Amino acid sequence: MPDLKDHYDVVVVGAGLSGIDAGYRLQTMCPGRDYVILEARHGLGGTWDLFKYPGVRSDSDMYTLGFPFEPWTGDKSIADAADILDYLKSTAAKYGIDEHISYDSKLTDADWSSEDAVWTLTVQTAGGAREVTANFVYMCSGYYNYEQGYTPEFPGREDFTGQVVHPQFWPEDLDVKGKDVVVIGSGATAVTLVPSLVELGARPTMLQRSPSYVIAQPDRDGSAAKLRKRLSAERAHSIIRWRYVLATQGFYQFCRRMPKTAKKALRKATESQLKGSGVGIENFQPKYNPWDERLCVVPRGDLFKALREHTADIVTDTIDRWTPEGVKLSSGRVLPADIIVTATGLNMLAAGGAQLTVDGEKVDFGERYIYRGMMVEGVPNAAICIGYTNASWTLRADLSAQYFCKFVNHVSTSGSAYGYPTAHEAMRSRPAIDLQSGYVQRSIADFPKQGDRRPWFLRQNYVLDNRDTKRADLTQDMTYVAVGDVRTPNGDLHPSSGAA
Repeated sequence: MPDLKDHYDVVVVGAGLSGIDAGYRLQTMCPGRDYVILEARHGLGGTWDLFKYPGVRSDSDMYTLGFPFEPWTGDKSIADAADILDYLKSTAAKYGIDEHISYDSKLTDADWSSEDAVWTLTVQTAGGAREVTANFVYMCSGYYNYEQGYTPEFPGREDFTGQVVHPQFWPEDLDVKGKDVVVIGSGATAVTLVPSLVELGARPTMLQRSPSYVIAQPDRDGSAAKLRKRLSAERAHSIIRWRYVLATQGFYQFCRRMPKTAKKALRKATESQLKGSGVGIENFQPKYNPWDERLCVVPRGDLFKALREHTADIVTDTIDRWTPEGVKLSSGRVLPADIIVTATGLNMLAAGGAQLTVDGEKVDFGERYIYRGMMVEGVPNAAICIGYTNASWTLRADLSAQYFCKFVNHVSTSGSAYGYPTAHEAMRSRPAIDLQSGYVQRSIADFPKQGDRRPWFLRQNYVLDNRDTKRADLTQDMTYVAVGDVRTPNGDLHPSSGAA
């Protein structure tokens, strides 16, 4: 691990998928730039290093979740966390990116000075607080709070005599064999946990207030394996990746444009999976349209298999209160529990919780527009990586990293000291993360908003975004300040943004 220096050309925050991708792009597109990746935890991997609950896996195919420059060659298209973490570690080592990672280094404050054209970063390290300066900052810490999960208040929780576990902090020594486990939740974590708990010998019941759409999908792709045998790894990877891109985007567009037909198709597929289980289709029929919230993928249909074999159960009801023996439902039924797992979601956190200031004024993300899905109005020489919600995170992350590198190079070649997005007027806005999921709605006001025109809105479409990233005009709605000049971005914010 490198010792932190006093100054870097570029500071990347976070050593997960996005941060490793950013390191590669900086090395290949900005080869003369000195950079460091600040990682708050003890190791790289982000989500895939943090979560340890049974069965944790990707809910996107690895051909698009993996990097475009490093083909995924694993057997599974829906991969386990351990395999994903190994992939990230080997990629970081192969390209020397791991040599740029400073672990146990948490960014707490980032202060921009237009007079000096530099960011001053406060970094908490094992040895105490450090100040580091940088010309550019790229936030790649995702949007989850890694230190705190979300658990609502449950009446009677203090009466429960068993063990309570949140998946984000799963105890390594938790023994579930032979125990009744109630998993509260209906999202990706819950549908992953239930069949995994069955394999560990537990008797799990998935308790949901309302259903989610759940899709069974193979975890291996035979055609991909055949292509890899016939073609080079790079060529095969490109073909397979684009096949998954187009299939995923096509299904998303189908769901959004023809929601009634999509509902019928999903219902038919689910009914087929539930045959012989005795479980009613109402447990998998949400009130919302497909892709109002993210769909859950179960590889090999393992959740449905557990239901058909009657080794797991699913209940749709609301909670009256917790009791010493388990959970009492509004219907009066009591679910016995030795362990209750609160798979009730995550908390979102903009910029990893770091406080940004520009020329002494705090940046309120919720009052700012987001530019090209990554830069924030009035924030110089900085970007935030936000991946897709309807496809693999990495697809968008890699496009953002490429654009960020182009921006870094443009600042230099244009004779500028810094640049920042400028929205010249207020626009109709909507959330940058346009999902109705509870974890999004709880925190969306703390994130930048998207506008109603290019380049201020997000399309959630990799095919179009990939094209536009290559053709992007780096000067559109941007203000660049020449070396030696000073211009405060706070004076260029749109009128309703809270500028002084």
